[in-house]
Amino acid sequence: MTLAMAGARTAGMSVNRLVDLPLDRVNPRTKGWPTVTGKVSAPFLAGLGGLSAALFFLAAYRLNPLCFKLSPLVLAGLILYPYLKRFTWGCHFGLGLVLAAAPAAGWLAATGAWAYPILPLAIGVLSWTAGFDILYALLDLDFDRAHSVYSIPRRFGIETALKISSGCHGLALLSFAWFGVAAGLGGWFGLGLLLVAGLLWYEHRLVQPSRLDRINKAFFTVNGWVSVSLFLFTLLDLKL
Repeated sequence: MTLAMAGARTAGMSVNRLVDLPLDRVNPRTKGWPTVTGKVSAPFLAGLGGLSAALFFLAAYRLNPLCFKLSPLVLAGLILYPYLKRFTWGCHFGLGLVLAAAPAAGWLAATGAWAYPILPLAIGVLSWTAGFDILYALLDLDFDRAHSVYSIPRRFGIETALKISSGCHGLALLSFAWFGVAAGLGGWFGLGLLLVAGLLWYEHRLVQPSRLDRINKAFFTVNGWVSVSLFLFTLLDLKL
């Protein structure tokens, strides 16, 4: 499972950086990235992506037949995602769908079969991801307007984008609660969900139309604790 995750993630990120290289070269936020400066070359990225995809397929094959049959769909999503920002402001939900495949794939890898709790868990991850990706896109608002890159902030403006992000995170909390009921989880999971709700509330308190300079703190620090907290409290619920 770990090899499949690492292979898929690395393949997807390699393709993402290759596809976005023309934009990264002219974006002030990304002009110092190793892929732009040449420290990491395009041929190296292509080779890394190919080897990682092969590792992903091999790991999926060794897991179970269902995982192997679905593996091309997962890889297709990872490859197609970087192109979404070229033609739709719904690209944030495309990223959410790609990341939502991860818990679903983990469940299928562990059990070899579909189950009802996969649905609310996947919806929760999709909504949570779209919400924080909308916040992150605020950093590139001026660049996106100048280079015809699609995003919710560019389409609807800063204040509406913040409201949409909040709505996505509200849906994520409801979906995670639905998952807890569907999976038969108890008090520890509920406590973790309350903590996650507090973290998301704080994240949106940090990012205001007049304080976009705090997006990195919200995205890389506060938001990072959401997944860690939900995992730890789910584990406590299962073990105690």
